[in-house]
Amino acid sequence: MRQFYPMIAVMITIDHFFLQKTSINDTILPGEKMPNYENLSPEMSEKVSRHKISPYAFSDDNAVRRDNAHDKPNAVRTPFIRDCDKILNCPFYNRYADKTQVFSFYKNDDISRRGLHVQLVSRIARTIGKALGLNLELIEAIALGHDIGHTPFGHAGESFLDEIYFEHTGRHFAHNIHSVRVLDKIFPYNITLQTLNGIAAHDGEIELSEYRPKSLDSFAEFHRQIESCYIDKGNIKNLVPCTLEGCVVRISDIIAYLGKDRQDAERANLLNDTDYDSGAIGVINAEIINNLVVNIIENSYGKPYIKMDEKHFAALKKAKSDNYELIYKNKLVAEMLTTTVKPMMKAVYEKMLDDLKGKSYGSVIYKHHINYVNKAHYSRITPYESEEPNQIVVDYIASMTDDYFVELYNHLFPESDLKIAYKGYFD
Repeated sequence: MRQFYPMIAVMITIDHFFLQKTSINDTILPGEKMPNYENLSPEMSEKVSRHKISPYAFSDDNAVRRDNAHDKPNAVRTPFIRDCDKILNCPFYNRYADKTQVFSFYKNDDISRRGLHVQLVSRIARTIGKALGLNLELIEAIALGHDIGHTPFGHAGESFLDEIYFEHTGRHFAHNIHSVRVLDKIFPYNITLQTLNGIAAHDGEIELSEYRPKSLDSFAEFHRQIESCYIDKGNIKNLVPCTLEGCVVRISDIIAYLGKDRQDAERANLLNDTDYDSGAIGVINAEIINNLVVNIIENSYGKPYIKMDEKHFAALKKAKSDNYELIYKNKLVAEMLTTTVKPMMKAVYEKMLDDLKGKSYGSVIYKHHINYVNKAHYSRITPYESEEPNQIVVDYIASMTDDYFVELYNHLFPESDLKIAYKGYFD
């Protein structure tokens, strides 16, 4: 994946960063369609090159923390740089590296994991934010933290954990809401309201042609919104970023996975470029990123919203729909998750819950989760283990990487017939 470089004249021809076709085969074969990279208009290129700060950029001076006596900003560590540092040093940040993005059962380092996805979201969002004159540190903080509460095994794992948690408590699990919990409750980091809101409202499953921020004045209102999502998952669609920076991360989440998931499907030998219809945004990852970034800048510069034109939005929706049909619903992707991972997760959940209720202090959930969390140097008013047992189990399972979960299951149930068959590098 080519990375964007610092701005200036760069954005005039953003396609220069994608000189090669970024798929398994970088060579354009005879008769193959050449990628189409759109460019900023000369007028927009001139505006962007001036590096003007947008009047709609969120000011560091307006950052809101729950505890204003601590984490006071200075010239070096501004409010959102502090948020970035906290997120990067969260014990659960390391675990991004081995969590599924889409493809769970491949021993192949060329297939994306969630850690790379988070970097791509940050890079794309910062590229857009730089061009629009927005607060790049706020963008980075939201992007770095947006998936830190994600489960192992991708959205399938999230769905399984939600189902089990709801059966026990009548409450729901969603990764974006849990990301807030990780950074605000499990590890009470005193993160700003603006960063936490952007993380909660990042949901990349809901595409819009226009994103307008909605003001959020207090932590009290934010907590009311978060609690409503535990009670009814449908309320997640009502979460709106309170900053333009949060809106940029939200659309960048889609841009980051749309073409990259296709690239990974090709590397997994499930699909190739010819399986997709070409639209205004193109087919391959490089086209999709370039053309959506360019179109968003053209339609959003100097505006109090983030917008695509109708043609590009229609193409984005079509591409996302194609991905669902060809990748996410693919039998080879979904079958083992349902038949193997789901019952494994149910068994682990029940075992952990029994150990908590029985106060089995020598069990895995005490030794490898509760004690681990309690070692964090941030003080807490009440001990972590005094929280509701189902919530602690959910916290633990959601924190796991794919490999950690599998190894834990094998440790707890060595005689089980449930086994995961991985596809190796040379299969």
